[in-house]
Amino acid sequence: MELRVLGPVEVLDDQGLHIELPGVKAQTVLASLLLANGQTVSDTHLSDMLWAWDPPTTMTAQIYTYVSRLRKRLGPHVELVRRPRGYQLVSHEAKLDLTTFERLARRGRDALTRGNLAQAADDLRAAVSRYRGTVLGNVTEFLADAERPRLEELRLAAQEDLVEVELALGRHQRLVPELTALATEHPTRERLRAQLMTALYRCDRQSDALAVFHAGRRILAEELGIDPGATLTGVHQAVLEGTLGLPAAGPAPSGPVRLGLPAAGRPAPAMLPPDVADFTGRRAELAQLERLVASDAAGAGPRRALITGMAGVGKSALAVHRAHGLRDRFPDGQLYADLTDQDGTSRSPETVLASFLHALGVESADPDRGLLELIRLYRTHCAGARLLVVLDNAVSNAQIAPLLPNGPESAVIVTSRRHLLAASGRDTLALPVFDDGESMELLAALVGPERVAADPVSARAIVDSCAGLPLAVRIAGVRLAARPHWPLSRLAGRLADQSTRLDELSFGELRVRETIRRSLREVSLRGRQVLSRLAPFGTGVFPAEAAAWELGLPQATAEQVLEELVDIRLLETAGAGGSERGGYRLHELVVLLVSAPGAGGVPSQRGAPRSRTPQLLAG
Repeated sequence: MELRVLGPVEVLDDQGLHIELPGVKAQTVLASLLLANGQTVSDTHLSDMLWAWDPPTTMTAQIYTYVSRLRKRLGPHVELVRRPRGYQLVSHEAKLDLTTFERLARRGRDALTRGNLAQAADDLRAAVSRYRGTVLGNVTEFLADAERPRLEELRLAAQEDLVEVELALGRHQRLVPELTALATEHPTRERLRAQLMTALYRCDRQSDALAVFHAGRRILAEELGIDPGATLTGVHQAVLEGTLGLPAAGPAPSGPVRLGLPAAGRPAPAMLPPDVADFTGRRAELAQLERLVASDAAGAGPRRALITGMAGVGKSALAVHRAHGLRDRFPDGQLYADLTDQDGTSRSPETVLASFLHALGVESADPDRGLLELIRLYRTHCAGARLLVVLDNAVSNAQIAPLLPNGPESAVIVTSRRHLLAASGRDTLALPVFDDGESMELLAALVGPERVAADPVSARAIVDSCAGLPLAVRIAGVRLAARPHWPLSRLAGRLADQSTRLDELSFGELRVRETIRRSLREVSLRGRQVLSRLAPFGTGVFPAEAAAWELGLPQATAEQVLEELVDIRLLETAGAGGSERGGYRLHELVVLLVSAPGAGGVPSQRGAPRSRTPQLLAG
């Protein structure tokens, strides 16, 4: 379990998932106990942090209630012990991010003192990365006012130490944007101003360095009535004398310095599409996604997740919804790109990289610069940053490989109908269709639970016609929501006709038929022809041997084509199906599509989907 105060107060379980905390007051009690470092916190102090000068008459009882609620949420890993006139938090094996920060910062300073610059940089950067946005962002103003200045001072001191290391490594050029933002945010902090002057001087910007000094001297005089101290005046004198040269070690290997702030004060990129307001279901998948891309338990390697599944199953909705829920875990921004245009053509990596670089503040990025140069710029600006990258509707490994940031700080969510080499089996979520309960939940969210409760039989018939495909359920729900005068039985009756069902499952730009057809564009001509000739199997499970017999192909050839259709999620693998290698099955709406005359380029008999599996297996 991890306890966090260097940002919003949070608690993560052993798998890295958030434990929901019961409100601001309880979060304030928890933060007060955590910041006491194992010491007993009196009821009086807790009251001051909760209500300041105006506590209620039931103060003691309310504090007891908050502690009781916390005990239920925290479980055995954290013990809240009642002491005389107060409470004590005993964390046992739970980790506190503040303790981790202090250990890393102390180790980094020790390494700096010993001259071990590489170790100092690693430790101090890791320490600074523990901060996640506004410190104590979800507690009362009374606790925030009391504790936030101390915690911010710890962060600034560590950032200054990190800058000291980077200057010693000769990385002055890449420090200028971050130092400019920090000096603007903290204008009276003389060490930061001296470091900015040093970086500017080493970039052959002596006049700018002197301007920074004079601006600082004016601010100190006007706001504090003092003159610059020894550190700032010493750097000023060195600039005048021309003695503030490069460190003896010379320039270090290239690589940007990330201090947790957007370059030159720019806002962090926020490219995610709007969240799905009525998102329902997928609870297990949401938890698995969080474990893969946002948990510290993910390890030091790349944090990636691939969501696969048939067209219309809700891959994009899941990725965007989960990304919105994790935004505070990636304070350096969120990048998003739909890798397939509306007409089904794939977008080039150069075009996507240029848009990402513009969002990251690189105004000169242009697709014409060439792929290798764009990749270099992109990974340079991503190094050390905590970015969440969502790559939607990916077509191939070659398309997404240039778009993957380096380092473990950033995370990537990819959606694709195909399995891609960029993700291992452990990192892949194969998204199934909805079960009946999830389909009914989505329909109720779209049309209102009252309409569903008034006619549950028709509601069940509607979701049955949608065959668990979330896109189909959404279209049906949106149609009903747009026609509040329709009884559910009217749409249920229209969907019951299989010959026109795909026509009914369309609304505006949402069309089940076109969504599935886009998958067909990625299939070979032989694959499209075979898919049409599989329609007589209906939705039943059939083995490769039966398909080979039906198609008049050698079994090895038939299996090769069937696996191509599985790869693009137009065909599902099923249970044993009478074969040691298992069987295959068509989704009901795919059957309706390929049963139409001329589907896939080969005429086929029109009719209701039916299963020929028993007869074929018997033969």
